[in-house]
Amino acid sequence: MHDLFTIDALDVLIVSFGIGIVVGLTGMGGGALMTPALIFLGINPTAAVANDLVAASVNKSVGAAVHWRHGSPNIQLALYLILGSVPFAFVGGFIVHDLGSDAEDFLTYAIGGALLLAAASYTLRMYLQLRLVTGGNEAPSGEVVLRPVITLAVGALGGLLVGITSVGSGSLIMVALLLLYPTLSAVKLVGTDLVQAVPLVLSAAVSHWINTGVDWAILIPLIIGGSPGTFIGARMARWISQSVIRRGIVIVLTLTGLKMLGVSPTWVGIVGAGMLLLGPLLWGFVRQTRGIPAFDNNSGAWRLPESSDQAK
Repeated sequence: MHDLFTIDALDVLIVSFGIGIVVGLTGMGGGALMTPALIFLGINPTAAVANDLVAASVNKSVGAAVHWRHGSPNIQLALYLILGSVPFAFVGGFIVHDLGSDAEDFLTYAIGGALLLAAASYTLRMYLQLRLVTGGNEAPSGEVVLRPVITLAVGALGGLLVGITSVGSGSLIMVALLLLYPTLSAVKLVGTDLVQAVPLVLSAAVSHWINTGVDWAILIPLIIGGSPGTFIGARMARWISQSVIRRGIVIVLTLTGLKMLGVSPTWVGIVGAGMLLLGPLLWGFVRQTRGIPAFDNNSGAWRLPESSDQAK
């Protein structure tokens, strides 16, 4: 119990609260941000993945409940994703366990690669949303035509990735949904992803709990900080611009991924400086190719019925 009142536990609580807000706000960034954050706080990769998954199963339930209350998730779509993801997520923990003494090195590189993939998927999502909005698309009100087989496959691949690295439940799957269902509104995308992520993450968490166990001194601060953060973020999702947040996440994930893959700090710094300085210019050029000003202060996601935000 004494471990719960240490500076380290306070660090975990503060970080989990901030990341919880991002998860509730965007439906993205939970494992992609929390797992490497735990590793950088000095927690070994195996324990970081296991504890983050168990905490995420609680924290994501809070965000899903808020979105469910507002009627935003597409339940049938979420069910197809769950059917594909849950069994493969459960297998992930056993794969990590079977690696034995090689698990930590494997997870470090696997998480690094998953973070770079997540960063690329975030960037793709922002571009797709910009293209849809500048094409005159508003958030639709009609029914979405489901594609069961490919949706099950997305769930299976996403579940396996989450089961091994804890990364992907709110990033890669979200982008896959946007590609498969471009007429699904932004709020329904976030709500659907959060609803399907609960059993997905819970399945992976149970698997890791069986094989690795959990550290209560890590898990309790993760839940205490993450749950209210996710609740606040989910309540803010309808009126806070998410575009700038996503661009920041892309930079953080890229630099974190490079660091975990063993890239030297010098090159990580060079890449970071380049993204900070050249990123806005490149995004401005992309905006101009879509016929809108290079820079402005409005949102880049789909406009919701109650919002007057423009493309960013």
